[in-house]
Amino acid sequence: MASHIVGYPRMGPKRELKFALESFWDKKSSAEDLQKVAADLRSAIWKQMADAGIKYIPSNTFSYYDQVLDATSMLGAVPPRYGWNGGEIRFDTYFSMARGNASVPAMEMTKWFDTNYHFIVPELGPDVNFSYASHKAVDEYKEAKSLGVDTVPVLVGPVSYLLLSKPAKGVEKTFSLLSLLPKILPIYKEVILELKAAGASWIQFDEPTLVLDLDSHQLQAFTAAYADLESALSGLNVLIETYFADLTTEAYKTLVGLKGVTAYGLDLVRGTQTIDLVKAGFPEGKYLFAGVVDGRNIWANDIASSLSTLQQLEDIVGKDKLVVSTSCSLLHTAVDLVNETKLDDEIKSWLAFAAQKVVEVNALAKALAGQKDEAFFAANAAAQASRKSSPRVTNEAVQKAAAALKGSDHRRATNVSARLDAQQKKLNLPVLPTTTIGSFPQTLELRRVRREFKANKISEDNYIKAIKEEIKKVVDLQEELDIDVLVHGEPERNDMVEYFGEQLSGFAFTVNGWVQSYGSRCVKPPIIYGDVSRPKPMTVFWSSTAQSMTQRPMKGMLTGPVTILNWSFVRNDQPRFETCYQIALAIKDEVEDLEKAGINVIQIDEAALREGLPLRKSEHAFYLKWAVHSFRITNCGVQDTTQVYPHPHVLLQLQ
Repeated sequence: MASHIVGYPRMGPKRELKFALESFWDKKSSAEDLQKVAADLRSAIWKQMADAGIKYIPSNTFSYYDQVLDATSMLGAVPPRYGWNGGEIRFDTYFSMARGNASVPAMEMTKWFDTNYHFIVPELGPDVNFSYASHKAVDEYKEAKSLGVDTVPVLVGPVSYLLLSKPAKGVEKTFSLLSLLPKILPIYKEVILELKAAGASWIQFDEPTLVLDLDSHQLQAFTAAYADLESALSGLNVLIETYFADLTTEAYKTLVGLKGVTAYGLDLVRGTQTIDLVKAGFPEGKYLFAGVVDGRNIWANDIASSLSTLQQLEDIVGKDKLVVSTSCSLLHTAVDLVNETKLDDEIKSWLAFAAQKVVEVNALAKALAGQKDEAFFAANAAAQASRKSSPRVTNEAVQKAAAALKGSDHRRATNVSARLDAQQKKLNLPVLPTTTIGSFPQTLELRRVRREFKANKISEDNYIKAIKEEIKKVVDLQEELDIDVLVHGEPERNDMVEYFGEQLSGFAFTVNGWVQSYGSRCVKPPIIYGDVSRPKPMTVFWSSTAQSMTQRPMKGMLTGPVTILNWSFVRNDQPRFETCYQIALAIKDEVEDLEKAGINVIQIDEAALREGLPLRKSEHAFYLKWAVHSFRITNCGVQDTTQVYPHPHVLLQLQ
């Protein structure tokens, strides 16, 4: 039984690529130095997968910045402002597109579907002269082959590339990006022919836009594209990979009807209904790459459950046509659990980072082939049972409070106009009051103070003194500028989610659980492993301290429940909205304590409110309903004289 990995994190277990990139950008190291680090990382990844027994190992999933930008480079779709004159695209042009330079801005960056990864948006129009300008896919296939590893080269599919693009500046917004398909397919053919000549036997096209709400014209573009590529693909096994959600019935029919395609990769973790489409009909003689190991979260796979699912699929597609895979690229999870030295053994046993997920995939493939590792399965079953029964996971008081929520808990008792009148009498603000978002720049000195306090190198008294001095500077500056509603600048905070997660129960934190957000930027999401509660006030001391320094209103600054949820690795043993309501109740306790302490303006930051929208428009209403309810829970119990509002403002009826 065969195994496959859709893609793998590129930063390295200790963020080696991040540091190499930033050193190169700062002109502290050469292009050769950067390329050496990159080659070592690729070699290690390929060797790791080969040693684990993975049959279908991906290449060209490594990137110096972003895989969509790599596709833009392959197609020579460089916006004119970067002054590229043709030829192979080098680092200067590539990084100018990604980051901008002294003369021109970078290309737009946006979220990769509903993940926390960002991609560089291609800028296209009718006048773009496409050309084969980056041989990276072929070069990396040859590189792996020279190391004795036969890989599956991965390309962003041509239709998804266009659907993820935008009209360039000066191009009508109504311009049909799909009309460019005949212009980019010849370049795809060149790449395909070079890969065949280099010895490739498989090729993977990532077409994740197939899971979106597509109209018939967009679906027809997939049919047309792969019909055009069919002759070039002759002699190759072709895998079309989809991920992040279910396929609609129409998209599934389009996918399995594509010409020249050998295999279909399906996300069976988030695509919970897709398996029904497979059961209703799967093309004979084709391969199913079954994505049963979650590529977007850090929980150990329930191996026994996944094996049962795979056995059902085996009866449908055939034993020799079923391949065990990840649900999507492992880019979206942390790299290796081995590097976590501070997580306790119990929580650690519940987790699987990218390296561990590779092992899970192979263990499932071997079990299907009749070579079940009984010790591995037993250890996994014990970990699953431990997580279900652990008192650290379940808090009866929290569950009762969440279950007791009723309609009135999602709305304040008085209407907006009455509250505005009461608040104006209390706060006496001008018609258009001024304030700031909240956080002030974190100086190197401030970071040093926090770091030394965390390492027990300075006393708590000295730490508090230093933070108070910083708050006083911020307060004095705002008063000098005649700001109406002040902020304390948040000098005590490291990260808008981590700061609160560290003070809430049900959260755990890693040392090296870094995940790429964009370019060299990595984040270390908290892990929500259990019921969430607030053991004690989190911000009251600092907000009260700041309020004592001024007669003007001082804002209490809180991160909202939806943002805390969406920027964390969330437990997968209960619906997301239940976890969000638990966080909302904890933030509600903080809001009420701030109010009791004399803080009458409270800002709740929901930077991620829109980011969590499901990929399907049909699912937006439910998400927005519980997201809005979560915000309302946080403030429904406060007095009419206290303002509680989300910031940035969102176009929803939150009052």
